[in-house]
Amino acid sequence: MRMEKLVQIKHLHVVLEGMLKIPQSAQGIVLFAHGSGSSRLSPRNNFVADILNDAGLATLLIDLLSEQEDEIYQTRFDIDLLTERLNIVIQWLKKQSATQNLGLGIFGSSTGAAAALRSASEMGKEIKAVVSRGGRPDLAIDILDK
Repeated sequence: MRMEKLVQIKHLHVVLEGMLKIPQSAQGIVLFAHGSGSSRLSPRNNFVADILNDAGLATLLIDLLSEQEDEIYQTRFDIDLLTERLNIVIQWLKKQSATQNLGLGIFGSSTGAAAALRSASEMGKEIKAVVSRGGRPDLAIDILDK
């Protein structure tokens, strides 16, 4: 592993926390968009991230909501907010020297999958792939034809 560090991305009144892992000679990066009831500490997503790291892909497991926001049930289903936060993280990745030249994919679960689909729709060719695990694409149905 070339680099492994806790990152904090400040936006307005919140700080988004995540774990960035970049293996030697990374070929791309996978951004994990967690859904309702999950976090960057999820054993399942960390297991998947470890496999991706072993395959030469960098990963960023990040919480799109603060701890306080995650306690509010309705906020977990605010797809517009989750998409906005995901886009902020993507822009942050594009500004970091270690990640700016890596192709970007998004791994979304639950409501995070809907945010991933919306983000890919807005970002266009910047997003190379979207994977949905147990996702809620129905929450992004209005953009799926884009």
